[in-house]
Amino acid sequence: MQNFAEFLNEITTGFTPVIGGDYEHRDYAYIDLSENNRDLLKLEVASSEAFSVFIDEYLKNRNSRAAYGGYNELRTLYNRSELFNNAASNRNIHIGLDIWVPANSVIISPLDGKIHSFKDNSNFGDYGPTIILEHTLNGRTFYTLYGHLSRRSLTYLEVGKEVSAGEKIAELGDFSENGDYAPHLHFQVIEDLQGRIGDFPGVVKREDLESYLEICPDPNLLLKI
Repeated sequence: MQNFAEFLNEITTGFTPVIGGDYEHRDYAYIDLSENNRDLLKLEVASSEAFSVFIDEYLKNRNSRAAYGGYNELRTLYNRSELFNNAASNRNIHIGLDIWVPANSVIISPLDGKIHSFKDNSNFGDYGPTIILEHTLNGRTFYTLYGHLSRRSLTYLEVGKEVSAGEKIAELGDFSENGDYAPHLHFQVIEDLQGRIGDFPGVVKREDLESYLEICPDPNLLLKI
């Protein structure tokens, strides 16, 4: 049996969006938010508003509308939250793909599937409202996670409800409801949820990284941005 990353890469043959509306492939610009980005040293990263301005300027300078990146990225951004940085845990490696677009942007499913679970992970620095979809293709079941959504996105959801590729599933939240971040989608592909409901680690410790990367390969293998 091929490994999960190879399987994921073969599902799609070209650009497969999770942001709805009139966004085209050419509208996206890659952004590095790792500790190597020295521009972040000048930024008050604890301020979601300051970070929003930073993202807006980044996109303006590149004549782009959406920024993306962040898989397997070591970040200092999480030092502001005890959720990631405390005596018991120092999680700072991001294992999802972030797509930075405005609040209220429409989120669509990239594939046919069904709603597995949803939850408002409301801790400071957490996902905020989160949806997990379950997909079964070619006899193989896996999951996609969507974090930092609006609370109203969870209002009428039902576990088990089927969704089609390209169907709207949610809208992005703003900093007041999305864990206190500049608006963006955290998108993650997961082979094994390990029994979790409405949540799954998107930032991990270095000592746990290898095992998580195996079950959470690069989401861009699927999206091909």
